[in-house]
Amino acid sequence: MPDGRRARTAGHLKRFCLIRRRPERGACYVAAVTKLILALHGADLGSRLCESSFREALAGVGATAVQVNLDDPEVASATLRFGPAEQITALVSVWTAGDPARIVEAVAEAAGEPVPHAYRVSERVRLDPLPVPDGTRSDVLANVALLPRPATMSRAEYLEYWHVHHTPIAIRTQNTAGYIQNTVDEVLTPGAPDVSAIVEEHFPMAAMSDPHAFYGSRGDDAELERRITELMASCARFGADQGLDLVPTSRYYWAL
Repeated sequence: MPDGRRARTAGHLKRFCLIRRRPERGACYVAAVTKLILALHGADLGSRLCESSFREALAGVGATAVQVNLDDPEVASATLRFGPAEQITALVSVWTAGDPARIVEAVAEAAGEPVPHAYRVSERVRLDPLPVPDGTRSDVLANVALLPRPATMSRAEYLEYWHVHHTPIAIRTQNTAGYIQNTVDEVLTPGAPDVSAIVEEHFPMAAMSDPHAFYGSRGDDAELERRITELMASCARFGADQGLDLVPTSRYYWAL
């Protein structure tokens, strides 16, 4: 970010903060920056969402960074792609110190989707993504999952199991190169599914079609089966094995 740095905490992040210097006094102040995630459903969105004009529009309404995840030809051969409703074809993550409604409007206009599914989230980065220059495709399969919370669990129970118990299992049973958890704090648009979590996991590109590359089992079929069994048992304990969207994507990021 050009004017400051994002401050992260180990706890539940409600928002990011930019630490900026007041030019008139040299003192520091904190400006709250919120993360939004918008799910889109149109075709051929890459040409629109990766245009500089889109980033300029976002910056004009207070955005400080944007990430675009596209279900594009680079990940067309991915074998895991499903959802209970209309297929998600792209996700846009925006960090903003401005009005979230203005961000939603800018994304909707660029995507040609009047009412995108928009969420305000708190981010926890459990494994840092591999660094790449702004606007360069990350050399990974970036799977994004949108998870509903089962009615049998309270929000507190759900978050505790996901953050505390499931996370280490997911990391040790999969060949992940990046792992980002987004807790949904608020559904911002009408018609958006009531999901509680949005997870982004990064895998080698070979994981699109090779289970051993996905799970890191190195060609050992018994180890592959053990990892799948352990992971799916944990997913079932907090409802992450049903009713979810799973979107394979290419990932792009820009600071604004």
